[in-house]
Amino acid sequence: MTKKMKKTRNRIIGVLIAFIVLMILEHIGLFDKLPKLLIFIIYLVPYLVIGYDVLKKAFINISHGQVFDENFLMMIATFGAFGIQEYSEALAVMLFYQIGELFQSYAVGKSRQSIADMMSIAPEYANLQGEDGNIEEVDPSDVEIGSVIVIKPGEKVPLDGIVIEGESFLDTSAITGESVPRRASTGSEIYSGCINKDSVLKLKTTKKYEDSTVAKILELVENASNRKSRMENFITRFARYYTPIVTIGAVLLAVVPPIVGLLPLSSSIKRACIFLIVSCPCALVISVPLGFFGGIGASSKKGILVKGSNFLEAIADADILVMDKTGTLTKGEFKVKDIDTEGKLTSDELLKIAAHIESFSNHPIAGSIIEAYKEKTGNAPDEALVSNVREVAGHGIIAAFEGKEYLAGNEKLLKENGITDIPEGKSGTVVYIADKKVLLGTITISDTIKEGAAQAIRDIKQAGVRNVVMLTGDSKKAAQEVSGELSIDTVYSDLLPADKVTKVEELLSDTNRGKLVFVGDGINDAPVLMRADVGIAMGSLGSDAAIEAADIVLMDDDIRGISSVIAIARKTVRIVKENIAFALTVKILILVLGALGLATMWLAVFGDVGVAVLAILNSMRTLSEGKRQ
Repeated sequence: MTKKMKKTRNRIIGVLIAFIVLMILEHIGLFDKLPKLLIFIIYLVPYLVIGYDVLKKAFINISHGQVFDENFLMMIATFGAFGIQEYSEALAVMLFYQIGELFQSYAVGKSRQSIADMMSIAPEYANLQGEDGNIEEVDPSDVEIGSVIVIKPGEKVPLDGIVIEGESFLDTSAITGESVPRRASTGSEIYSGCINKDSVLKLKTTKKYEDSTVAKILELVENASNRKSRMENFITRFARYYTPIVTIGAVLLAVVPPIVGLLPLSSSIKRACIFLIVSCPCALVISVPLGFFGGIGASSKKGILVKGSNFLEAIADADILVMDKTGTLTKGEFKVKDIDTEGKLTSDELLKIAAHIESFSNHPIAGSIIEAYKEKTGNAPDEALVSNVREVAGHGIIAAFEGKEYLAGNEKLLKENGITDIPEGKSGTVVYIADKKVLLGTITISDTIKEGAAQAIRDIKQAGVRNVVMLTGDSKKAAQEVSGELSIDTVYSDLLPADKVTKVEELLSDTNRGKLVFVGDGINDAPVLMRADVGIAMGSLGSDAAIEAADIVLMDDDIRGISSVIAIARKTVRIVKENIAFALTVKILILVLGALGLATMWLAVFGDVGVAVLAILNSMRTLSEGKRQ
């Protein structure tokens, strides 16, 4: 609780005691013999003590042209109550309004805490080691790429980098939501925002502070509140018209009945005051954004960054989930599984040709073939033996090795070059090696399915997703093996990067669907992430482009978080809808009763403060979702 909240709490306690005493004195008839002016002053003092800040805000807002807000409504309603000598009701309205405001402030603070914890990951300094070995504390933004920084036990990692000396465990919970510490040693890549637990680490920085993981996270969190959901925008527009309408209605209710002789002036003013008190839109204006803020906070506790409440609202309606295979469902750690020849070469000779041709490619499959060659021979491919390299996007490579031209790629590459007698490959990603005339052999590359991927798919379906789709550039057989193991509904294989966008466009054209969610991690996934209704990217292993394009980021790369964020989103939307329905129903009912003279000011106080408190309590349930998942 902040100092301001504690001060308000103390004022409330003092005025509440005074209010109880005044009610007792009034009940036993002690005020019957006192002058009305004295009674007015007796009630005015605690009223000003509890309500001076509301009155101050109302006058300031009026001077700025912002007339119709809750402060104005409370001021007019209580002034009206004083005007008809309903002193106890005037004091009660302001007192319980402040109780509601205090409760609201506490709830907002609590819901912001999880995001405030996320914001606390910002490093305050970096220990920069100079060329002379001396260490100087500097601002992280002043550290250049390639600098050496020292991270002592208990300190935050200020910038992304690679460990060049030391071994320690890192607390990554602020970034990923994962409570188990991760081991870091020489050669390990670590991310800013983590906390060093045990020993001193020396780090060579790989990014500037503004490009580091912690800076990107903070930027995402800070911008999240700018992207409002449809329901938040609706409430904002609703309050803009609703408050002036009910204020005008209250004025008419106070003036018209006495003019036409239906009611005495005091009775009509009392009804108008009740009308004003009930009409205060606090329950809606606060509880709706509070609910979404709680949902975003609950997600952040699990290492899931949602860039705005509009994306939380959208994923609550998730119907089709489209997933990239490599790096999302699988680890993306390719290894050579089998080498088969057509009898013209030995397996070692085939591997040698493939490794040299692939040495000019940065594709993970090429890397696995080169790695297998290094393990076999102890040497790296000699690039000087390779010439006339031509990479065919999405198909493979054509190059000359020791003066003879070879092909290394998929079936499409071979068919385009007139080789049609192609045997069916084994399970996995198959690289075909051929010369310009005949197939020489195949190298089968396997990728490992991520731990928990099968359970993640089951949880996603239980969360209400109707169709889980996998997109991959791998062969049909390799794709079917993965999809069969993970129980994926629909598979599209042999896709080029541009084909992914086309497939998502086709799925988006289905009008009988909810929202389409795409999950990916590579730079080539960025266009699809932006095209989908909701894009989800992997945070720690994903590319910067994918994270920038995505709407939701899984900081620990665990796709099991998808079902968690869907569950949090659906609970959040359900709670927000409950608040809107409850608040509008109760307020409209009491407004009607008040206009007919059947509602008391105490009922009006419940219609305002009581409804707001109940709606806020309901909104705070969104925070508990992150704890239970």
